[in-house]
Amino acid sequence: MSKEKIAIAYSGGLDTSVMIKWLKDRYDADIVAVTGNLGQQKEIENLEEKAMATGATSFSFLDLRKVFVEEYIQPALKAGALYEDVYPLATALGRPLLAKALVDVALENDCTMLAHGCTGKGNDQVRFEVTFASLAPHLKVLAPLREWEFTSREAEIAYARKHDIPVSATRKNPYSIDENIWGISIECGVLEDPMIPPPEDAYQITTSPEKAPDTAGVVDIEFVQGVPVALDGKKMDGLDIIMALNKLGAAHGVGRLDMVENRVVGIKSREIYEAPAAVILHFAHRELERLTLEKTVFQYKRNVGQDYANLIYNGTWFSPMREALDGFVEATQKNVTGLVRVKLFKGSVSLLGRTSPWSLYNEELATYTEADTFNHKAAEGFIHLYGLGLKTYSEVQAKNKV
Repeated sequence: MSKEKIAIAYSGGLDTSVMIKWLKDRYDADIVAVTGNLGQQKEIENLEEKAMATGATSFSFLDLRKVFVEEYIQPALKAGALYEDVYPLATALGRPLLAKALVDVALENDCTMLAHGCTGKGNDQVRFEVTFASLAPHLKVLAPLREWEFTSREAEIAYARKHDIPVSATRKNPYSIDENIWGISIECGVLEDPMIPPPEDAYQITTSPEKAPDTAGVVDIEFVQGVPVALDGKKMDGLDIIMALNKLGAAHGVGRLDMVENRVVGIKSREIYEAPAAVILHFAHRELERLTLEKTVFQYKRNVGQDYANLIYNGTWFSPMREALDGFVEATQKNVTGLVRVKLFKGSVSLLGRTSPWSLYNEELATYTEADTFNHKAAEGFIHLYGLGLKTYSEVQAKNKV
């Protein structure tokens, strides 16, 4: 009988570092560790050395940043996907791509199992396993955190120390952090009490708004069909735009989010996020849509954006529904081209101006000056017809009132 071979989604963090040895011992299996680079800055150095020293048989490091931006982030941005009107879905967007990358490596290496380091009450287990079922339903899925003996992060830290597994989490710094180019999620520790303000040490990249510069930052963002293509007149690719706005926004304290959200598994969870570029780009994109989209399309698209966000959050990226929604979104974005000027100041993003060759704003119709071309006389007949149904209803109610 051939030996089991397990492909694991490896981040180098506490859970997946402990997982390598735990799975290797439990299944007497070869471990294929797979790391996807989505733009994370921490726990990315010496990953291969660390994984191999911990017990992995092989290690794959995949640079997925460009794919992440162009095939995941940009579609979500065009859709206006903000979960529960706040969260730009950084972690949630990254999971289907990481799961797909894991499946691809597993198939290339004839693996018999897939493993992830998600908890039994988190969203990510759903996102990984639904993707696995969509792309490789024949592979067995292992979720050690749902079954192993460790009941706390402190117990995992003790296990890691016992077996000389290097990890960065400590009892003094117990935050669970997930990072990619689109944002950072922070949870655990004192953050589990929704009445306690996040300590400054919980934030990873953003300056405290109180300590941000007293001079505002101003940036021009150009879009072509809903996709950001330039900053301050300089053409840039999507990845570079996001990196630049993360740096600029973070310096001005922009992008801090604190929300109690509804998880897929039915519980509410307090989450802290840092997403400077995502907050700035979603804001600018929406303002350009206000200028260029016809009224009913703009208002209906808001509902589609919520559906799109729910789809991402709930782990069904690889679904016919997402493909169908993409069709609608793409149709709405053909005229979302133009420039938006925003101001960044002490944690806030505000609008300074917007322009587009596809603008539906007509100053001659909107003005109250002598240049006004609006037909005021037409309003009387319009209002009569517009309110006729309600007028008729009220008359009938009054007639039959006892």
